[in-house]
Amino acid sequence: MSTTSPPRTARGPLHAVGRYARLVKYKFVIDFFLALVIVATLLGPAALVSGTTPLALLFFALGMLGVLAAVMTLDDVTGAQDGSDTANYVETPSGQLRPLSRKPLLTGEITVRDARAFGLAGLVWGVLWWAAALLYAPGEPWVIVTMALLAFLSVQYSWGLKFSYYGLGEAVLLFSAAAFLIAPYGLVTGQLPLMVLVQGLLFGFGQLLIAGYSNTNDVRGDAEAGRRTVAVLTSEFGNKVFLAVLTCVNLAVIVVPVAVGALPWTFLLVLAPFVVLRVRQYAGFLRTGDPLVARSRGIWAFRTVVACLLLFNVLEAVL
Repeated sequence: MSTTSPPRTARGPLHAVGRYARLVKYKFVIDFFLALVIVATLLGPAALVSGTTPLALLFFALGMLGVLAAVMTLDDVTGAQDGSDTANYVETPSGQLRPLSRKPLLTGEITVRDARAFGLAGLVWGVLWWAAALLYAPGEPWVIVTMALLAFLSVQYSWGLKFSYYGLGEAVLLFSAAAFLIAPYGLVTGQLPLMVLVQGLLFGFGQLLIAGYSNTNDVRGDAEAGRRTVAVLTSEFGNKVFLAVLTCVNLAVIVVPVAVGALPWTFLLVLAPFVVLRVRQYAGFLRTGDPLVARSRGIWAFRTVVACLLLFNVLEAVL
């Protein structure tokens, strides 16, 4: 059942662009595209301009834009149809930490039908560009499988198979976010060094520990809509333990490879600001119990880890 309001009258093409930009959560799309910036620093300037690399990365980026648009849009389509977004955004307003304006389906600026068509078109666009990338720069089998799974699984988060409705959303999000970094690197090199895997996982955990606190805030609305996130499936204490485990595993991705000598000690040193912010995020949540503040801190922690990774990669290239 749709819970949207009657659509408002269109006010020209620029207004339409703004509506759809908010529908796809353009700020978060930009955040995801930081994965390609990290890949660029891992490859280095010489590799970026040699052989098939430039066009292969361009094709991947164009496909990534379509897939991300589909993921964000179809998530909102499901949320509008089952009432979970109404419960989480309208009946429980979150102010500036999560404004209603980012949900144009709820404000009536876009219809569910138009949003669904837009999302599916984005998915087709993305798959075609990724197919072109693989035809132009044939990848290793593991790259093909990773890209195929990324295209398939990412949109199933809350649409289609609706993995997040069956307790699997967190796993899908971690894989998808990490794969947006690992796949393009593998596409142009055919390799997956430990450093790339670690940076992909850090990117994935960055997104997961934003969503985890969003789900904590949305537990009532999600439960009513039948969306069984970890926050819904466990008690309040159990969810705190789950978030603690995610936080610890996130930090272990940095500490363990350094401790066993697989990565240089400078990696931990450069990422120290991120470690502080990640610990602060969880400690602050335990102290205040406010998941939206923790979510906001998670956004800053994610952007900080990206900045730290970029700094480390540049230093490694020049030193």
